[in-house]
Amino acid sequence: MTYDPLGRLLLTPVDQEAPDRVVRLRGLGLGERAEPALDAFAGEMARRTGAPYAMVNFIDENRQFFAGLHAPPGGGRGERSGWDGRGEWGEWDERGEQGGWSDRFMARDHGFCPYVVVRRKALVLEDVRDFPRFAGNALVDEVGIRSYLGAPLIDRTGLALGTVCVADTEPRRWGRAGLDTIKTFAAELMAQIRRREDGLG
Repeated sequence: MTYDPLGRLLLTPVDQEAPDRVVRLRGLGLGERAEPALDAFAGEMARRTGAPYAMVNFIDENRQFFAGLHAPPGGGRGERSGWDGRGEWGEWDERGEQGGWSDRFMARDHGFCPYVVVRRKALVLEDVRDFPRFAGNALVDEVGIRSYLGAPLIDRTGLALGTVCVADTEPRRWGRAGLDTIKTFAAELMAQIRRREDGLG
């Protein structure tokens, strides 16, 4: 963990697996470009949980990349003019970015996913302000995130590649059903990644 000059505990934990994760993600062709299928996957997570934000997030040594993203119109970092109100972002450009929007990166010290990856366990925050470790995170102030639900993506080599997560600007009682749902999404996505690696998907 790191500390700010005022001595408050900050979110960013030491991530000793990061170099191996980078190699693994590159081998799988993940974490460097957005993918329509992963945006659709994020959209389904948002629909099933009723959350305005949903992400498929891959994490390297310095930053996070939302390879799958669902966000409301005008929703902070998720804001894009191409949003059609149905969870679709319009045409993809030659770089694999929807509508030319490339702001899918976030610093590693923002958000809650880096903690999930290092901890290798799902994280349920019904109101982030109830937890001093998380209440001072930049996403709370910059985007207004108040609740979070995320699970790690553990691959067949045992590495945590990233997370699937949903978030809301209001406190949420995710409960056991929410935890089970996010874990199910993580398992479904890892099954898809395994099929793709094996050339079956």
